[in-house]
Amino acid sequence: MTAALTQLNAGMLIPFGGDRVATVPAALAAAFRAGDRLVVVQESGALLHIPAAVQAIAQGAVGRAHDAFGKMGQVSDDAISAFFGAFADKLASDIIWSAIAAANDADVAKAAAAGRSTTRLTADAKMRAGMIEGLRGWAAAPAGRGKVLERVEHRGWTVEQVAAPLGVVAFVFEGRPNVFADATGVLRSGNTVVFRIGSDALGTAQAIMRHALEPALAAAGLPAGAASLVDSPERSAGWAMFSDRRLALAVARGSGAAVAQLGAVARQAGVPVSLHGTGGAWLVADKTADADRFAAVVEASLDRKVCNTLNVCCIVRERADELVPLFLQALERAGQARGHGCKLHIAAGDEAVLPKGWLDATATVRRAEGDVVEARAETLAVADLGREWEWEETPEVSLKIVDSVEQAVALFNQYSPQFDASLISKDPAAHQAFYDTVNAPFVGDGFTRWVDGQYALDRPELGLSNWEHGRLFARSGILSGDGVYTVRSRARQTDPKLRR
Repeated sequence: MTAALTQLNAGMLIPFGGDRVATVPAALAAAFRAGDRLVVVQESGALLHIPAAVQAIAQGAVGRAHDAFGKMGQVSDDAISAFFGAFADKLASDIIWSAIAAANDADVAKAAAAGRSTTRLTADAKMRAGMIEGLRGWAAAPAGRGKVLERVEHRGWTVEQVAAPLGVVAFVFEGRPNVFADATGVLRSGNTVVFRIGSDALGTAQAIMRHALEPALAAAGLPAGAASLVDSPERSAGWAMFSDRRLALAVARGSGAAVAQLGAVARQAGVPVSLHGTGGAWLVADKTADADRFAAVVEASLDRKVCNTLNVCCIVRERADELVPLFLQALERAGQARGHGCKLHIAAGDEAVLPKGWLDATATVRRAEGDVVEARAETLAVADLGREWEWEETPEVSLKIVDSVEQAVALFNQYSPQFDASLISKDPAAHQAFYDTVNAPFVGDGFTRWVDGQYALDRPELGLSNWEHGRLFARSGILSGDGVYTVRSRARQTDPKLRR
C-alpha cells in the first residue's frame, strides 16, 4: 500500500541505500508541509526538502521546454541560426547590455555584501564579448540534425544512422552568466534547454531572458519555451528540476559537492547526467624538464582561478634544488600580477625544499569575505592533494616533491579529480608513458589553461568533465552544444517483395 507523505516527524527514520536509515532533523520536520516533496539521496542518505511552490516553478519551466521540444521538429535550421544571430545582436546592443549590466551590478553588490565570491559572477566586457562570439559561432555552425552518420547497403534496402535531437537538456550552474548563453548551444541540434542558475546571479539571468534571449526566440520564430528559466533562488529548485523524468540530459556545473549531489538526484530519477564540478590541474616536471619552459608554464597556468588553473605541481626530487625556486618565483609573479600576493601548500615531509623564511612568513590573502592575513605557506597531508583551491585574487597552489614521474602519476590517479594533467619533459618516451598511464581526459605538455572548448576547439563549451566518477561513454570530456544528440535508424526499401 502507498499513501501521500503529508508530514515528517523529528527523529523519523527514513530508509536509504537498501540497508541504512537517515534521521529526520527537527528543522526539516517543522518546515515540511503537505504537498511538499522529500527526495532521499540513496548514495548518502541526504534528505532534500522541495517545497510545493518551488516544485511547481521547476515543473512549469521543464514543461515549457518539453512542449517546445515537441515543436522543434517543425523549426528550420535557418530559423535556429537566426535565433543565435538575434541573441548575439541583442547582447551587442549597448542599450540592452546596460540593462543587463545594471542587474549584474546589483547581483555582484549583493553577493559581496554577503561575503560571497564574485570572481566568476561579474559580467564584464570580456565576458560579454565571449558570449557574443560564441553565439555567432553557433549561428554559423553547420546543423547537426539529419546528418547521416553511417549508411549500410543491403540487397533491396538501405539502413541509415541519422543524428537526431536528444530532447530537453537541463542545466544547473552557479554564478557565471556566460554559461547562460553557452548552454543555448544545444538548440543548434534541435534540443531545448531549461536553466537553473545560482541565487547570486539570478537577477542577471532574469535580465538576459527578458531583454535578449526571449526576444531573440520570438524574432526567429522558435517556440517560446525552447529556452526556459527556473525562476527561483532556492537551491531546492535544482533538485526539483533534476528529478523531472521528462529530461533527456541533466548537466551540472559548480562546486564539487553540490554537483555530485545533483548528479545523484538525477541518476536515481533515471535521468542521464553530465557533471562538471571539481577541477584543478596538475603539472609534473621530470628530470629532463627545461627550466625556462617550466617557469613560464607555471605562471601562465595561474593567471586566474577557473577549473583548469594549476592546482598541484609535482617536481622530481633530483631537480628540486633548481626548479623549486623557479616555481616559487613564478608563483610570486602570478600573485603580483593580480596585486594580492600568493599562497603555497607544501606536502608534509617536503618542507625542507623551501627557501628559508617561506614557512615563517605571512601573506594577505584575498578571500570571498575580504582580505585575511594567513601563513604564506602551510603543510598539507598527501591525502589532501586532491583539494581544489578556490582562490579569489591570491594564486593558491600545492607543491609535492616526487621520486619519479611514475609516483606523480600514481598520486594523480589516486587523489586528484582526474581532470587536467601536464608534463614538462624533453623526453618523447616520457610524454608517451605519461599519456598512457595518467587517468585524465585532458593531457598536455605546457600550460594547463588550454583546457577550454572555446579556446581549444573553437566551440562554446557547456562544461568540462573530469573522470572522478569514471570515464565517459562515447564522447569527449568537453561537452559542447553540437555533441548533444542521439541516433535514429531509418530504413529505405527499394524491393517491395523483400522478406526475411
